[in-house]
Amino acid sequence: MENQHDLELLALRTAQNILVFTGAGMSADSGIPTFRDALTGLWERFDAQQLATPEAFRRDPPLVWGWYEWRRGKALHAAPNAGHLAIAAWQHLVAQLTVVTQNVDDLHERAGSSRVIHLHGSLHQPRCFDCGHPFEQQGIPDEPEGGRRLPPPLCGHCGGPIRPGVVWFGEMLPPEALAAAEAAVRSCDVMIVVGTSGLVFPAARLPMIALQLKKPVIVVDPQPPTEALEKALWLKGRASELLPAMVGALKPR
Repeated sequence: MENQHDLELLALRTAQNILVFTGAGMSADSGIPTFRDALTGLWERFDAQQLATPEAFRRDPPLVWGWYEWRRGKALHAAPNAGHLAIAAWQHLVAQLTVVTQNVDDLHERAGSSRVIHLHGSLHQPRCFDCGHPFEQQGIPDEPEGGRRLPPPLCGHCGGPIRPGVVWFGEMLPPEALAAAEAAVRSCDVMIVVGTSGLVFPAARLPMIALQLKKPVIVVDPQPPTEALEKALWLKGRASELLPAMVGALKPR
């Protein structure tokens, strides 16, 4: 198995088309809570999955919109960590580097990554719940640490409530983003999986496709990968520590 792992690291050193697939663990190093973290303040009696559905928004728009504005504020006050910056630097060392992310913040873009595919949407691209028309938000929300209920703004086209631009539980992933992500898997030389549990489908299928195609897959995470990724090379550690070291050690000489 060690020989196979050596081959995967060699493939990473010589790769010219790298795909980095990131999840919540990537942004956790920037202080952004994951869905598995316990909620606090106004939200402490809720499970995150109770708030991230169309049904929850229909029942109580101010509650859901307030939670997402609190999350958007957290994201905008956070800074890209060393892992984000390493990925952005890496794109200048290879012919192509694509980031496919399950995260709904914009930390990859703020770090300097230019090719980012958002599978689960973005906190920064709200739209009308009724007609789907985009809505432009201005500035950083002034949210107290505990959060608060906020009535959503109304659409200037149809008058419907504005919803967060994320993919909620029970909704389909954006077909264009999913197709672009699958194409990136098929064309890459190496896939690096960072900070994702591998349990949320259909996104979790992407590294499985890479393994089926016999592509090297490297998992960067403090926790061991799921059984489905047992054939991947696991590098134990945090993204903010391991990714800068990988870029420094594996850049072309």
